[in-house]
Amino acid sequence: MNPELRNKFFQFVRFVVTGCLSSAVHIGIYYLLMLWTVENVAYITGYVVSFIGNYFLTSHFTFRTKPTWKRFIGFAGSHAVNFGLHVVLFNLFLWMGVNAMVIPFLVIGIAMVVQFTILRLVFTHNKTPNTTA
Repeated sequence: MNPELRNKFFQFVRFVVTGCLSSAVHIGIYYLLMLWTVENVAYITGYVVSFIGNYFLTSHFTFRTKPTWKRFIGFAGSHAVNFGLHVVLFNLFLWMGVNAMVIPFLVIGIAMVVQFTILRLVFTHNKTPNTTA
C-alpha cells in the first residue's frame, strides 16, 4: 500500500477510536442528565464536556501533533460547524418522532465523516511534529 494512503487510513482509524471515546463520554453524560433535565440541555452539556478531552486526543493520538492555540482555534471552529450540524440533526430527529435515546447514535454517525475531513485539514496543515510521540 502507498505509504501516504496507509498513513491517511490509520489516521482515520485513530480518528474513529478517538471519536468513539469522545462519543461515549458525550452519550454517557446525555443519558445521565436525561434523568434531571430536558433533552437539549443534556445533549449540549454532554457535547461540551466531551469536546475538552477530544481536543487533546485528536491532537496527540489521531494526528500526532502538539496542541497549539492555532490548532485549538481551528478545532473549535470545526466543532462549531459540527455542533451546528448536531443540533440541527438532533432536533430534526426529535421532530420526526425518533426515540430520544437513539438520536445521538444517528447524529454522531452522520457528523463523523464531515468532522474528519475538517479536522484533517486543521491538524495536518503545516504540521509540527510531536516530539513526545
